[in-house]
Amino acid sequence: MTSFEADYRKAIVQPSPNYGERADGRKPDMILLHYTGMPTPEGALEWLCRAESQVSCHYFVHENGDIVQLVPEQRRAWHAGKSVWHGDSDINSLSIGIEIANAGHPGGLPDYPKAQIEAVIELCHDCGERWSIPSERVLGHSDVAPRRKLDPGENFPWNDLYEGGIGHWVVPTPITGGRFFQRGDQGQPVEALQSMLSLYGYGTEITGEFSDKMAGELEAFQRHFRPERVDGIADFSTIDTLHRLLATLPRYAA
Repeated sequence: MTSFEADYRKAIVQPSPNYGERADGRKPDMILLHYTGMPTPEGALEWLCRAESQVSCHYFVHENGDIVQLVPEQRRAWHAGKSVWHGDSDINSLSIGIEIANAGHPGGLPDYPKAQIEAVIELCHDCGERWSIPSERVLGHSDVAPRRKLDPGENFPWNDLYEGGIGHWVVPTPITGGRFFQRGDQGQPVEALQSMLSLYGYGTEITGEFSDKMAGELEAFQRHFRPERVDGIADFSTIDTLHRLLATLPRYAA
């Protein structure tokens, strides 16, 4: 790709050859956040701009808050891979992908610098306003690809984004004792929990059986919304947090 004009005025353009057209004329209605998961930002950015990598994103956010745009927002960047949300499986065609420079789990989950998070918040505001993206559709890669992906990780400050007007969040219900569900359990309570996860957007199958797949989806939910403990077990804290999130969604609040 030759150079193009940045959609976000503060971004520096560094074109990636890895892009395509959004399917069926779709427009972005989701922002998907990733961490790079590589030792250095420079290496990650270079990889996203190499044709042989077959991966890209729309924006890359450095640790100091500098932002690079690799693909125009009108185009389909290659960042989500095999993913699903609310039944949609072509997440690349309906999302804006933002890679955040952070070594992630391979690098020991380093903290995200304040300047970087402030830049992510401002960028998400700009993209969200331009495309009228609902707050609950600012998600992590792990939300749309449970078990396969872990980014942006359980140390990503989703609460800070929410305080900055980005994303959907409730204060997690404190972890206590009590009844819980886990792998191997089955029955109506498990089916009800699967229905709640599916209503929120996860690709959870409603079978009444607590499978390894369901445990992975619960881990993804916990990693985003109850990061204090990510274990794939449906304890009261996890279930109540999910219930309160659903209750505060505009489509269910009424």
